[in-house]
Amino acid sequence: MITEQQYQRLMNEYAKSGVLDTAAMKAGMHRETATKYLHGGQGPRPEKKRGRRRADPLTTIWPAAERVLEDAPEVEAKALFEHLLAGTDTAPAQKALRTFQRRVLAWRRRHGPPKEVFFPQAREPGASLQLDWTHGAELGVIIAGQKWEQLLCHAVLPYSNWEWAVPCRSESMLSMRHGLQAALWSLGGAPAKLQTDHSSTATHVLHRTTGARGFNVEYLALCRHLGLEPCTINPSCPHENGDIESANGHLKRRLATHLTLRGSREFADEAAFARFVADVCTGVNALRSVKVAEERIHLQPLPATRYPEMDEVRVRVSSYSTVRIKQRAYSVPARLIGAMVQVQVSEAEVVVRHEGAEVVRYPRTIGYQARIDYRHIITSRARKPGAFAGYIYREELFPRPSFRQAYDQLVRADEPKADRHYLTLLALAAERGEDEVAAALGVVLRAGGVPRPQEIEAALGTREPAAPVMAAFTPELHSYDALIAEPVVEVSA
Repeated sequence: MITEQQYQRLMNEYAKSGVLDTAAMKAGMHRETATKYLHGGQGPRPEKKRGRRRADPLTTIWPAAERVLEDAPEVEAKALFEHLLAGTDTAPAQKALRTFQRRVLAWRRRHGPPKEVFFPQAREPGASLQLDWTHGAELGVIIAGQKWEQLLCHAVLPYSNWEWAVPCRSESMLSMRHGLQAALWSLGGAPAKLQTDHSSTATHVLHRTTGARGFNVEYLALCRHLGLEPCTINPSCPHENGDIESANGHLKRRLATHLTLRGSREFADEAAFARFVADVCTGVNALRSVKVAEERIHLQPLPATRYPEMDEVRVRVSSYSTVRIKQRAYSVPARLIGAMVQVQVSEAEVVVRHEGAEVVRYPRTIGYQARIDYRHIITSRARKPGAFAGYIYREELFPRPSFRQAYDQLVRADEPKADRHYLTLLALAAERGEDEVAAALGVVLRAGGVPRPQEIEAALGTREPAAPVMAAFTPELHSYDALIAEPVVEVSA
């Protein structure tokens, strides 16, 4: 079927040229179709409107549906359909869900409220950087035998989609310092603005009296050091941070793909996984090199030094032989109880020093789990076995599964002395080595025996004392000057 315009064009062109093929070509139709209309002497007939071939299945429920839509136009069509069918005998409408959904959509387009309009933004090179945290547990990464269920600190330049990400433990100021500066130093410059969302306590502080949120002092100091203007989106408007929100999903899908191609999701340590993430970001950024080059022209230079990526605090060691850092407990040697120690806290680890000398170093804990090293407190615990049952950090005194299994076996065999025997095993591990004691415990447990301390000590045997380490002798050459005799003066006869 041709249109009326095609028919008129055919007739006009044929009248001008008298050539059928030319007229048919210019009218956009086949030669045989043109011949039919030229010989017929009339244009295309208007199509007859086809009437409904079956009865309207929604006759019984549509009036009620319109009343509900007028009061609540946002109601979901399928839920409304199920509600109208409940408890009524409307057999014709049972199979008309798609028809009902199309009719609801048509009603909303005629009578519904206006939808929210999204205004596409013109991005300028080097204008801003967006930063956000995203969960990475779905990647299924295994680090040192443990499932990684932490976060990625992700930064994106909206103009070129250049991105950088680093694994982190929490949505905190420490992780922001590390992640933001890692991104900027990889980029080689800083944009004019830094944009974040409105919810993170790393950047904002809640005013209790007014309920308003403002930038916290540490975040403002970080931005001032890097020469960035802090800005944020409106509350409950994540689409205003749309570039980074969309890039979060793309990043995780890309990482999942590269993990599959790698053939393994296991990493020796967090540093190895961080290098893997950096390599993936470097590879995808290479595909955006043209626009990234435009960005770099407008970036401002970075400061000579990074903003400190760790906090330093002074705390006193409690009578529990622990220090509390950011609401988490870390044990230190018992000889330091009551002493003031210096603690350096970064995103990855906690380092405790006393009078400048490093005392202990821990990886940062997840959540509020304590870090207790049994070697620090075993002497006191062994002297007070009765305190083990109610010790608040008791679970941290099972360094390996074999130690937990040994304790359970001792409880089943001789409950009154189980605590004393287990603490003796811990003291033995501190003295003879955790690996050796764990291996001896495994042998006894696999044989179905009871791992009593005397049996484990006998299994370890007598250990020869280690040979003393002699310090290398470094002579002081200037001391030989004193041995040089004064020159002899010859006297003539």
